[in-house]
Amino acid sequence: MALMNDLSSTPSPEGERPARQRKPDWIRVKAPVSKGYHETRKLMRELNLNTVCEEAACPNIGECWTKKHATVMILGDVCTRACAFCNVKTGMPRIVDPMEPENTAVAAAKMGLEHIVITSVDRDDLPDGGAGQFVKVIKALRRETPNTTIEILTPDFRGKMRPAVEAICEAGPDVYNHNLETVPRLYPTIRPGARYYASLRLLEEVKSHDPMIFTKSGIMLGLGEQRLEVHQVMDDMRTADIDFMTMGQYLQPTPKHAKVEDFVTPKAFDAFGAIARAKGFLQVASTPLTRSSYHAGDDFAEMRAAREAKLAKQAARQNA
Repeated sequence: MALMNDLSSTPSPEGERPARQRKPDWIRVKAPVSKGYHETRKLMRELNLNTVCEEAACPNIGECWTKKHATVMILGDVCTRACAFCNVKTGMPRIVDPMEPENTAVAAAKMGLEHIVITSVDRDDLPDGGAGQFVKVIKALRRETPNTTIEILTPDFRGKMRPAVEAICEAGPDVYNHNLETVPRLYPTIRPGARYYASLRLLEEVKSHDPMIFTKSGIMLGLGEQRLEVHQVMDDMRTADIDFMTMGQYLQPTPKHAKVEDFVTPKAFDAFGAIARAKGFLQVASTPLTRSSYHAGDDFAEMRAAREAKLAKQAARQNA
């Protein structure tokens, strides 16, 4: 059964372009106007940093930037791939900015971040896929803001995954995130440059290299996936020992991107979240507005507490 709410657009008269699907009330957010938002934006511009908040047109940018939370997008703002869901520019990227690691650490210090999320565009043009820049950013953060916990959201490093993962894990992020994005059946149209099982293997590789690094992955709902397909993704994630699963509503950035097949209700998201928790994830975030880095700091604290409780329970059983 598809995740359908039957909110399709009203048919247009012949010859007219069909109207875009109207967003339901639960997915609408206020335009960002706060002082904190403008201060965060100014800081990003001063340090020549890109954010996925802006590039991916995240609906939570007003709330997050008001709280001075931002997800830094390293390796430039041009991606070498063209996924059907993503609003980031596609083309030939510029050279890597050597000041990016230091500027990221400066931004974290000025914003007083307890937890920072670092992501990137795909850089298939680079010999290491950009892994070295992730390493440099992690090291700069450890040096300048040693108390800040670090979450990274990387691409799949196609063709160079193992050395890339090994180098990044050696740098010691607290959370390693790589999103599966959608169910396997939809990969050819939604994520044509990637492979579902290669992404799963990447996350397995992280755990194999360092079991104490938290792993995280997420999918979008509303692209035409079926309920049992979502359940299978959950099982695949648990088989890969992924700790944290996120689920959020896909929103069409522009008319040229993949269309929204359905707006999944908050109640349906709650149901998916309950099933995921029953399958054994340490942490689950499942709401229409959930994104990879939304409330990431709070979620990390809860996930760490959940692991500590789990380990304490296991120790108690062994000593009984």
